[in-house]
Amino acid sequence: MDQRTTDIAAIGGEILAATDAARPIAPFSARGAELSLTDAYRVSHWLERARAKRGETSVGRKIGFTNRNIWGEYNVYAPNWGYVTTRSLRELSATPVLPLTAYAEPRIEPEIMFGLAHAPSPGMDELALMRCIAWVAHGYEIVQSVFPQWKFTATDTTAANALHGALLVGARHDVAGDAEQWLEKLASFEVALYRDGELIDRGSGANVLGSPVSALKHLVALLADDPVNPPLQAGEIVSTGTLTRAFPVAPGETWTTKLDGIPLPGVSLRFS
Repeated sequence: MDQRTTDIAAIGGEILAATDAARPIAPFSARGAELSLTDAYRVSHWLERARAKRGETSVGRKIGFTNRNIWGEYNVYAPNWGYVTTRSLRELSATPVLPLTAYAEPRIEPEIMFGLAHAPSPGMDELALMRCIAWVAHGYEIVQSVFPQWKFTATDTTAANALHGALLVGARHDVAGDAEQWLEKLASFEVALYRDGELIDRGSGANVLGSPVSALKHLVALLADDPVNPPLQAGEIVSTGTLTRAFPVAPGETWTTKLDGIPLPGVSLRFS
């Protein structure tokens, strides 16, 4: 085994142990030798294989940092992605309460999720991509940071599976035959985010690289240039990034959303 492979495995093993225990570790960028983005995605691949060996099947991808409004807050200026697995995927209707002990410094992100009917191809325009989608849902991603106080570089966060904690998917809505209408609404709808009934933030589909479908297009292009991770396949779920800012969550809180301009219901989630 060469040194490069050994380093990737060592980094992946440290991240896996830290996320399993929800405990902090020092950012790799603070240790004197920052990872390249290519190597960070090699760590993602190593983590996906390690989780598969213990029975966690990959069911899709999450896209991070698609909301340009938060780039300056985190000092990350381009989207990245991570894997969603059978361990992290949950049906929101079956999860009225989510315990937070499994996550390191958790934050909540209201998002749009897609279920793919067909594998998208690089170079497809947004309407063609919309026709690859079987269903659209609204839900939450819980993101987490094993890097204390959410201080990291873009490569740190990419290596840590793009900070993915859990994906809670709301009611799925079939889009067959209505691709053009959904494409328009996804780019223009608005969302309000509440904590215990208090308005915390507002957002929109346009915040996500112009539209959640634009975020999907960006992911397809990223994967086309990836030497180790596979392209998207039919049946995968893709979560397209936060519509608002991401906010810390605490036990006892209930978070809800209200959507306007799109035929998707708001969603609610309580934490313990």
